[in-house]
Amino acid sequence: MPRIQPLAREELAEFEPFFKIVEGSMGFVPRSLFTMGRRPDLLRAFAGLSGTILAGGALDRSLVQLIAYVASRAAGCRYCQAHTSHSAHRAGASEEKIAAAFEYETSPLFDDAERASLRLANDAALVPNAASDAHFDALREHFDDAQIVEIVSVISLFGYLNRWNDTVATTLEDGPRAFGEKTLAAGGWSAGKHA
Repeated sequence: MPRIQPLAREELAEFEPFFKIVEGSMGFVPRSLFTMGRRPDLLRAFAGLSGTILAGGALDRSLVQLIAYVASRAAGCRYCQAHTSHSAHRAGASEEKIAAAFEYETSPLFDDAERASLRLANDAALVPNAASDAHFDALREHFDDAQIVEIVSVISLFGYLNRWNDTVATTLEDGPRAFGEKTLAAGGWSAGKHA
């Protein structure tokens, strides 16, 4: 049960253009946005920041979502794990690759560029942050500085979302829940407090 009740979508009519973009991308509108809507200025700011980070940069969209997934799992946010794995699949990542996301160092499903970015996602999402110069040396073998900023932006955005959703106990939507139960459960995932 959520600790703060989300508003109804109809109560946030000014955000309908943003909600339609999110719905087109994710297949639904996350309940977390309806909770943020209790502070319209916060939702406006979040829409701008998340839109800039997730709307499309130089990185493949499935890699962006895998970065978010690995960072969310390292942070322990089951809500965001379900969302990001579901979104990675919608962006083209296979269920097999998503299920192997934490075997990125050894799985043949990942190349060296993906390994470098997922390694940073995992280590930067830990508390305390475990990112090091070695992470950036590995990233620079595959990415330019603008792409590295994009990677760090995704990790940072999901740091915010991980804290938000775990603190508020946002109820997980049906689509990501079903995907998590099908694809992630073998790795120990459950909806937990987001049920």
